[in-house]
Amino acid sequence: MSGVRRLGARWRRRRPLRTRLALAASAAVALVAVGVCAAAFFVIRYELLHQLDLSLTQSATRVIQENRGEGPQIVAGECRYLSAPACAQIVPATPEADPEAAYPLPVSAPVREVAAGTRAPYYSNATRFGRPLRMLTTRFGDGRALQVALRADPVEKGVRQAAVLLAAVGGAGVLLAGLLGYAVSRTGLAPVARLTSTAERIAATRDPRHRIELPPGPPGRRDEVTRLAASFNTMLGELEQSVSSQRRLVADASHELRTPLTALRANAELLARADRLTPPQRDRASGALGRGIREVTGLVNDLIELARDEEPLPLLEEVRIAGVAEHSVAMARAHWPRTRFLLEVGTGAAGATRPGVPARLARLLTNLLDNAAKFSPPGTPVEMALSSYGDGDGSRGGGGLALTVRDHGPGIPADDLPYVFDRFYRAEAARALPGSGLGLAMARQIARAHGAELTAGAAPGGGALFTLTFGEGP
Repeated sequence: MSGVRRLGARWRRRRPLRTRLALAASAAVALVAVGVCAAAFFVIRYELLHQLDLSLTQSATRVIQENRGEGPQIVAGECRYLSAPACAQIVPATPEADPEAAYPLPVSAPVREVAAGTRAPYYSNATRFGRPLRMLTTRFGDGRALQVALRADPVEKGVRQAAVLLAAVGGAGVLLAGLLGYAVSRTGLAPVARLTSTAERIAATRDPRHRIELPPGPPGRRDEVTRLAASFNTMLGELEQSVSSQRRLVADASHELRTPLTALRANAELLARADRLTPPQRDRASGALGRGIREVTGLVNDLIELARDEEPLPLLEEVRIAGVAEHSVAMARAHWPRTRFLLEVGTGAAGATRPGVPARLARLLTNLLDNAAKFSPPGTPVEMALSSYGDGDGSRGGGGLALTVRDHGPGIPADDLPYVFDRFYRAEAARALPGSGLGLAMARQIARAHGAELTAGAAPGGGALFTLTFGEGP
């Protein structure tokens, strides 16, 4: 038995989905058609036999009414309706009461029992006069039984005709079921076939720009297969965007790395001939080589950070945002000793916490502070402020948090504002300043990984204003 099941499972795996769906739909419709025809056959057969039994009952009632006044001297075994559709005879309870009688209808022990009153009336089938008969045996007064018979061959002929007709209808139903199953599988799996063709084309060409054509209509009235195709198109869009972003990152990274690597190679070749250089020249080449290595190392580390899409769950913890801000400001003061950094923490935001990775949040704020310090004119401060908004005090129990970083520099030109968070993007005024153009892109990625949103805009009175917004706590 297990071998048969394994063989059936292997057969199902080897058959295409369209064939299996067509066979399943055809089998279901064929089963319904055959079941309906079989039920109709039994209903017709029952109704014909029931009508025959009603005729027998009416004939028996008529015979009893016609002979109600006669005494027990009625001759047993007399068939008095041979010329009519019904044939009747009267049988006593004991064979000794009619030793000379010759009955046209069969007489058995149950007939005598009905005459004696020990058995209920019943219907039976018999063959007499070369034809099939349907016979009713019932009581006829005291100690006698009445047998009434009608020809059953018209009923049997009608049953046979019904069987032939219903068999033809059932066969046509099975054939129609096969055609409908094929049509259903072809129509129902058309979006799946297009989805499969698109997937195979993408696998062959490695081009995620292909899409599945969807039928017209509002999205709310689409069926499951159409919604699957729409979801597949959405997935292809995300894949295309991811591939494009990856290719752009690789292209930008190769472009950014080409210049420092060339400088490193030149300085390394220069130091290889150190015996021909004066001590000041060797010192300058060595310093340039060290700065180039640090620049490439920082760029590679930034690229590795940008390659991460989300924060590792094991490192998440409840982080006090004000504490991270204080730490970041302290680090910025050490890194930019000539710039004044100011931190203001609102009363409601001092103890606010959010789930996150402290080191990553500190990197986010450090990048914002470094960016502000680069563009701050001498003697102007970089201002960081943390406040709460909405219902609650910004803690985990309710309310949101907003952290702003403001400088008093030239600000961000309106043409550059949509691109400040793009990788390797550097405005015209920033190309002469140190940096790789990845700091703000990394800051926005870290913010989104923590469920926050980072935006940039113009500060009142001049300068740039970056706003980090955390949603309300649960």
